[in-house]
Amino acid sequence: MCRAAASTTGPAGRTRAWRVRGGSPGVDAGLCEGGAGLTRLWLPAGRDASRALATGDFSPAGLVDDVSELSPAELAALRGWVDFYSARYTAVGKLVGRFYDEDGAPTEALRQAEAAMAEGLRLKAERDRRQQQFPPCNSEWSSARGSRFWCSRQSGGVKRDWIGVPRKLYSPGSRGTQCVCVRTTGPPWGQPDSTEHSDRGDLDNPHLEEYDGCHPLAEQCVLDV
Repeated sequence: MCRAAASTTGPAGRTRAWRVRGGSPGVDAGLCEGGAGLTRLWLPAGRDASRALATGDFSPAGLVDDVSELSPAELAALRGWVDFYSARYTAVGKLVGRFYDEDGAPTEALRQAEAAMAEGLRLKAERDRRQQQFPPCNSEWSSARGSRFWCSRQSGGVKRDWIGVPRKLYSPGSRGTQCVCVRTTGPPWGQPDSTEHSDRGDLDNPHLEEYDGCHPLAEQCVLDV
């Protein structure tokens, strides 16, 4: 959401403003500073371009309000933009269209979008949780040595107090495998207070598989060419 500013227009009569899910950040015009590397964007005045905030497509074809085909990750990103601007700017109205009717009441499209964004956030939280349990391996490849996978206390960008060993992770619903680092001691993930365990961390997780030719407790694995 953006606060109103002086009527400042850009190329082709466009107004510097953000429109997020039909919210009208400034009826006349608005100037917003973006985050995450986006400083200023030219958006059409009086038009909802929510989709562009999630996809990064600011071409004429991308400046639309239809978010029904966005992926869960894109919807989670859109929710982040909504929260970002809601926390920093005061909304001064609603844009009549896909998400609000002429009385300013939410439409079915808005309810569906809100539900989809909530699901996107749930899936993101699940991915984040899984990455804490199974951080990605460090990896490199060369024509001379082949592939090398190894674990460290910061591999995958996940800081922790354990190193782990490389394993192939099979994720339900996905094709192929991913190299992840697996704890080798203590109770399984999610059972920190358990006293009845084999002190093998998550090594016995059914979605994991050892790499052929690599020692099961080695912190690195080299797969020859």
